[in-house]
Amino acid sequence: MDEDKRIPYFFLGVGIGVAIGILFAPKSGEETRELIRSKADESKDFLKRKSGDLREHAAEAVDKGKSLLQRQKEQFSAAVDAGKQAYRETIQEDAGLTAD
Repeated sequence: MDEDKRIPYFFLGVGIGVAIGILFAPKSGEETRELIRSKADESKDFLKRKSGDLREHAAEAVDKGKSLLQRQKEQFSAAVDAGKQAYRETIQEDAGLTAD
């Protein structure tokens, strides 16, 4: 089916579905609007809770990342210092051997 024909058929299907839904709706318009409004409020509250949870998890992940980065930095610094010390000791030993 061509792309040009799919879109009108989609909208035709949506229109037919809406029409059937209105004809066979189990509640009056006011009850349906109230139901939609309450579900929207519930969804809003749910999203607020989930976004708060997400912020907490993101903050925890950032803190863990910072902690890990700090440990890696300290380990790298210690390795560099140990390398420098080993180099100094090697130079001193070489200097002592050549002085003999």
